[in-house]
Amino acid sequence: MSESEVSIRRAPRIGVFLIVGAMLGALVTLILTSLFPVDPLVGFAATYAYFCLFGIPAGLTLGAAIALLLDLISRRRTRTVTVARDEVTEAE
Repeated sequence: MSESEVSIRRAPRIGVFLIVGAMLGALVTLILTSLFPVDPLVGFAATYAYFCLFGIPAGLTLGAAIALLLDLISRRRTRTVTVARDEVTEAE
């Protein structure tokens, strides 16, 4: 039996924060686009798609910043514990 020290912490899943941030960016873009009158020569869908080019990366950036902040907080709350490891061999 061998003992070793390991660190335990709860880390956020960064991919989830990126996806949620992108979705919120698209939703905020949709809301902001619908608040203003639509140019009849361009149409609503094209205007929304154009502004999504700015809204989705902004949401991604915000989601990444929140995930990194939570990751930094979780590193401060790291606990170190001692674990014991047994090796089991199969009997012949």
